[in-house]
Amino acid sequence: MSASPTDLYALVPCAGVGERAGAGGPKQYARVAGKPMVLHTLDALARVQRLRQTLVVLAPQDDQFSLHVPASAAWVAKVGGASRAQSVANGLAHLLDRGAKADDWVLVHDAARCLVQPAWIDALIDACINDSIGGLLALPLADTLKAEAAGRVSATVDRARKWAAQTPQMFRIGLLQEALAHAGDAVTDEASAIEALGHAPLLVPCSMENFKITWPADFALAERLLTTR
Repeated sequence: MSASPTDLYALVPCAGVGERAGAGGPKQYARVAGKPMVLHTLDALARVQRLRQTLVVLAPQDDQFSLHVPASAAWVAKVGGASRAQSVANGLAHLLDRGAKADDWVLVHDAARCLVQPAWIDALIDACINDSIGGLLALPLADTLKAEAAGRVSATVDRARKWAAQTPQMFRIGLLQEALAHAGDAVTDEASAIEALGHAPLLVPCSMENFKITWPADFALAERLLTTR
């Protein structure tokens, strides 16, 4: 594939240990609907034709990816850091080393959002490709929100105009590099880093099915959804 004036890349941070999921190891390799979770994620990204390439960022000591995903066409880099922000920042540097440009787009996607569908990713690209900042898939909140103190409700939080952030999150590589360097390791998603620079990312509505497998019960839900599609 010849390079276009502005290319789109996907970056999948895959260096976590998944302690909350109770999967007995890195949750990205736990089997869901017959195959490792991360393989569902990579299969969906591979069906997005506008993506030039996908980069999977692994922990330096990871020796399982090639066993679980032996035929992946994705780029793989063992440059994961101690935090998500470090892993993404290291992955962005790797993309530039491999020929990506600072004004190319990168779509950062959680390995554990394995129910993502190509149509949702294409909707994000359509919404952001001509935007000056970029944006993210997200879900408007429907539930009543409670603040907690010592295991009891301390306040009811106004849910109006509040969204649950999802991924992919789509920004220019250079802008995201600058944002992560400025924000540090505490940010839990890329949009937070972009916001810390004073920008307002675009919110692109998505489905509640695009949830992140986090807790043990999430595996059973993901299994049911994947097997009934």
